[in-house]
Amino acid sequence: MSRVEEDEARESRIEMEVVVDAYGEEERAMGWYYYLEGRIRFPFKARCIVERRTSPLAVGDEVRVQGMAPEDECDQEMFVEVKWSGRKLDVPLFQLEALQADPETQEAIDDWHYWVSRGYGF
Repeated sequence: MSRVEEDEARESRIEMEVVVDAYGEEERAMGWYYYLEGRIRFPFKARCIVERRTSPLAVGDEVRVQGMAPEDECDQEMFVEVKWSGRKLDVPLFQLEALQADPETQEAIDDWHYWVSRGYGF
């Protein structure tokens, strides 16, 4: 995974809105969970942009994102619930790009992609 250049505005937003009072991995994970849950408007269409061994999605697959996965599934990375092949499935948010999303949703997803691409963790 390639690292992206630092974005001061995004860094500030993440620091002040996502991990502001987080002390430790669990609190950072929950900060991200509630930030994404509060800013993303579900449902929306998305496309798989990267394959993951833990997910059946292939690059180019399109899915309908229904919501955040349960909190206990998001303690290591952020997962979202999608409809895929007639069933519900939780997949990594980093694996998806939004195809139809409002600006606030897009910004939140982009914030998560930035965080992961910079190599940050919980």
